[in-house]
Amino acid sequence: MSPESKQRLPGALIAFGVLLAVGMCIAAFILGTQVRNVGSGRQTISVKGLAEKAVKADHAEWQIGLQARGRTFAEALSNLRAVRPKLDAFIAQQGFGAETLSAGEEQVEPSYIEQDRPNLPPRKVQDGYQAQQTLSIRTNDLNKIAAANKAALEFKAAGNPISYSIPSYLISNLEEVKMSLIAAATQNAQTRAEEFVKNGNARIGAMRSASQGAFYILRAGDSVDTSDYGGTYDRSTVDKTARVVVTVEYNLAER
Repeated sequence: MSPESKQRLPGALIAFGVLLAVGMCIAAFILGTQVRNVGSGRQTISVKGLAEKAVKADHAEWQIGLQARGRTFAEALSNLRAVRPKLDAFIAQQGFGAETLSAGEEQVEPSYIEQDRPNLPPRKVQDGYQAQQTLSIRTNDLNKIAAANKAALEFKAAGNPISYSIPSYLISNLEEVKMSLIAAATQNAQTRAEEFVKNGNARIGAMRSASQGAFYILRAGDSVDTSDYGGTYDRSTVDKTARVVVTVEYNLAER
């Protein structure tokens, strides 16, 4: 070995030692971070549970209203009161007693029309007054409501100044339905969680937290995307499907 090579050897060994030390420090840092991450990981599992069942509406609400016009406030109100007996007779013919009725306040407001002007935008001008009143019918007899809704079409076609809404079919024990579904959805969440950990070296521990998500009342046979928030309440049908979603978090334990 030449004298020059002998002089360069110690320097090369020192440089190699420095690089090795730096590499070991970096490796130790990386491995240490991974271990800490693993060690600090949350030993829990969060799952969603779903439950649904068929339900039926047990009462209904229906609104039917009168309108009348007049050149003056007093005339419009008088005309409204003049046609009210016809509506009362129609409602009685449908089999609804006074105990099912709730009458809203009589209302009279100015009526406006648009008046064209040459080379200018149209303007609104008053054209007398319009009076109106709405009656609400609430009953447990759903067949009567459905029949009255059909009969109202002919009553209006006969020249009676009415308007009416689609009947609302409602569930009176909605809270009971919700609570029974929450219990079933929570059980469904536990079953799902157990399925997730079945092939791992873990078991489901105590419940850590639980929250109710969306609550749906759907038309029978309808389906929607299940989400954590919101919900819908179908009022147009008698036969419905109630559905609830819950989110449950469980602790995990080793087997």
